[in-house]
Amino acid sequence: MAPSKSKYLLSGVLSAVIWGFFAIPLRNLKAYPSEQILYYRIFTSLIVIWLAILLFRRKELKNDVVYFKQSSRANKRIILQQIIGATLLLVLNWYTFIYAINNVSIKSGAFAYMVCPLITAFGGFIILKEHLYRIQIMALILATVSILMLATGSLIEVAWSVGIAALYAFYLIIQRKMQHLDKLNVLAVQISIAVILMMPFFIYQHTGLPVETSFWLNVVLIAVLFTVVPLFLSLFALIGIPSSTLGIIIYINPIIAFTVAIFYFNEKIDPHQLIAYLLLLFAVFLFNWNMIRDMLKFKRK
Repeated sequence: MAPSKSKYLLSGVLSAVIWGFFAIPLRNLKAYPSEQILYYRIFTSLIVIWLAILLFRRKELKNDVVYFKQSSRANKRIILQQIIGATLLLVLNWYTFIYAINNVSIKSGAFAYMVCPLITAFGGFIILKEHLYRIQIMALILATVSILMLATGSLIEVAWSVGIAALYAFYLIIQRKMQHLDKLNVLAVQISIAVILMMPFFIYQHTGLPVETSFWLNVVLIAVLFTVVPLFLSLFALIGIPSSTLGIIIYINPIIAFTVAIFYFNEKIDPHQLIAYLLLLFAVFLFNWNMIRDMLKFKRK
């Protein structure tokens, strides 16, 4: 594998690792309504991402503006439809995830990102016509078995998990189709649209700004470390790897999230769940075996 290819894989892995610890700052805000957390997460993310672009990436922004202006009317319409559609999916994913973590269970949020890679991989295969090797199909079967083992608990938790997963999976599939625009600029536009969509609800429900320092520290942490950075890394990864591969890499997220739930928040795990997690970890390794093998060969050379 060429170095340029490996950096996309590593970006995808790093984004999944970061998101695995997302439950920690979210649980710190458990006393606040999910809607309020979502509003300030989006507003703060908007400030952070546009500051980063205007300070360090003005050239990329100018190039995208020129590309959009020079595009045909039909292409402009497709770009706008993709951006708006992806934004709606992303905002709904954020809200449902926040609600699930603070009102259902941490495991329901983590389980969502176990279902998500399957939907992403199958969606990439069916919608984007991405090729899957036999070993990757075997990995998906193993991952499905693992998920079925874990789905023996609450039906409500499973329903929330599937909903959250589907929203993010189709977001990734749309993003994979947008290859001609800078990923950070696309994300900035999506967050800007999200702010416009959320503003009427925010104004209607507004009861005053939170004054607690801990609230703002956690919101800024969520906006920077758990929103802008991992989203940019995952979108950057989609430049060089298929959405099906990124979808499977996301499995690292729930594995870490379940570890956090068990060892940090003291949620219980039984032996059959432990076996399912280990099987899932093996499925991730198996799905990415061809890329891992190529990376090792390149390193030896």
